[in-house]
Amino acid sequence: MRLRAAPEAVFPLLCPVREHDWIDGWRCTMVCSVSGRAELDCVFRTAFAADGPEDTWVVSRYEPPQRIEFVRVNPLRAMRYAIALRPLGPGETEAVWNQVVTGFGDEGEQFVRSLDDAVFAARMAVLERMLNHYLETGAMLQP
Repeated sequence: MRLRAAPEAVFPLLCPVREHDWIDGWRCTMVCSVSGRAELDCVFRTAFAADGPEDTWVVSRYEPPQRIEFVRVNPLRAMRYAIALRPLGPGETEAVWNQVVTGFGDEGEQFVRSLDDAVFAARMAVLERMLNHYLETGAMLQP
């Protein structure tokens, strides 16, 4: 992603609580957080029908403003999301999102085989638009 703000402005938005501000339809339940926001070992849950059973997320790496990683688990699979931020110039950031998915059992392996790089890229493009809109306007992009 190419984002129109410095990493210091982007990083705080990569938080389960702050994502309510800029991701249309985002819902989560905080389970454990000392600060009430993303931090190392923060735990939260999400339930999106398209993603299968309810997920439990754990912030496994937290290095403001350069990197955050999540481990996301449900009965079908485990995912590791890694988001790295790098300044490109004044007021501009490159955000690289990577995910590794491991299926559990036959059903989980089938889920992994059903994943599509083009669908992931399209989701990332939508998130990029939402995030840039919020960074520029302070308001959520309306569908």
